[in-house]
Amino acid sequence: MEIQQAITTFLSAPAFAVAGASKNRSKYGNKILRCYLQNGRTAFPINPGCSDVEGHKCYTSISALPEPIESLSIITSPDVTARVVEEAIKSCVRNIWMQPGATHAGAIQRAEDAGLNVIAGGPCVLVVLGYQEEA
Repeated sequence: MEIQQAITTFLSAPAFAVAGASKNRSKYGNKILRCYLQNGRTAFPINPGCSDVEGHKCYTSISALPEPIESLSIITSPDVTARVVEEAIKSCVRNIWMQPGATHAGAIQRAEDAGLNVIAGGPCVLVVLGYQEEA
């Protein structure tokens, strides 16, 4: 799938999850969650070490989310990315966007083999959606 089509498919989901969401506003896991929210999107933070991020309940895993999600942004270390992709496949996630720094070659291959729409090694969702740092 061509990258622009992959991005359009990813962004057409009714809700998103952010694996690696962070309370730290300088971290990309926080900025990406805020970016979805700034753009009027439903987004669920995932981080087993947090109870909430930006005033939103934080979930420990994809399977703990209150509703199924089609699109998942991953902002984790590559070794964690591999585990997140396995859970995403089991949870019927259809689209994965591995943000720069989160890519894992084996996880990309595994997700593609499972038929998922995978965006990796390319643009950042912050650029695509036009993230604005708040004053």
